[in-house]
Amino acid sequence: MTMIGERDGAVALQTTAAGRRGPDRWLILGGVDAITVSAWIYVVVQARQMPTGMMSNSMVGTMPSMNQSTTWTALEFGLMLLMWAVMMVAMMLPSAVPMTLVYAAVVRKAARGGHPVAPTGAFVAGYLAMWGLFALAATAVQLGLDHWSLLSPAMAAASPRLGGALLIGAGVYELTPLKHACLSQCRAPAHFIAQHWHAGPAGGVRLGVALGAYCLGCCWILMGLLFVGGVMNLLWIAAIAAFVLFEKTVAFGVAGGRVVGAVLILFGVLVATGVIAL
Repeated sequence: MTMIGERDGAVALQTTAAGRRGPDRWLILGGVDAITVSAWIYVVVQARQMPTGMMSNSMVGTMPSMNQSTTWTALEFGLMLLMWAVMMVAMMLPSAVPMTLVYAAVVRKAARGGHPVAPTGAFVAGYLAMWGLFALAATAVQLGLDHWSLLSPAMAAASPRLGGALLIGAGVYELTPLKHACLSQCRAPAHFIAQHWHAGPAGGVRLGVALGAYCLGCCWILMGLLFVGGVMNLLWIAAIAAFVLFEKTVAFGVAGGRVVGAVLILFGVLVATGVIAL
C-alpha cells in the first residue's frame, strides 16, 4: 500500500476522518465491546469470590492463600497470570479503540485499491500480546512481593513506605518527557499508523505490538498502583482504567495528567510519612 509504505501522513489523516464512519465501524466496536465486557465480567466475578480480599480458595476454588506462604505452585502462578492478563484486557483495550478504528479504515481503503493488508483483528492481537507480556511481568513482581511479605491479604502494599513510593513514582513519571513522548503516540492514531506502518501479512500484528509498546511506556507504572489499592479492588481498577482512557482521548488529557501527577506525589508523601493511612 503506497500511501502507508511511504509514510504519507497527510493521506492517513484524510483516512481518519472518512474511515471512522465506515460500514464496519459497528462490527468492530461490537467486537471490542464484547471482549471488554467479557473481561470485566471475569474480573468482577473473581473480585466477588474474595470479598475480604483474601486469596484463599478464590480462583475457582483451586488457589490456596498465597499470602500465607512464600511459595506458589505452578497452578497458582498460572491462575494469577490469567487474572492479570484478563484484567489488562479489561483496562487497556477501550483506550485502543480510536487507533483500531483508524487502522480499520486503512484496511478498508487498501482493499478497495486492490492492496489487502492484515485484518483489524491482527492489529488488536498484537496490541493485546504486549499487555500479555506485561501481565507475566506483573505476576512475577507479585510473586516477589509476596515472597518478601510485602503484600497484605488484600494484595495491597503492606508497608506505608512501599505504598507511598509507588504513588510518588507514578506521580513523578506523569511529569517526565518519556511519559509524554509515549502518550503523544497513543493520542495521534493517523500519525502513529503512518509512521509505524509495516507491510505484509504480519504488518498488522507488528503495528499492534508497536502501539502496545508505546502504551506500556505510557501506563506501566499506573498499573503498579494496583498494589496500592489492592490488585482486585474493583473501584481502584476502574479508577485507573478511567484515567488511562481520559489521558489518551480527552482534549485536555495531557494537562489533566500533569495535575494528577502532582496530586499523586503529594498523596504519596503523606502516605509514606504516615499522615494518611491507606
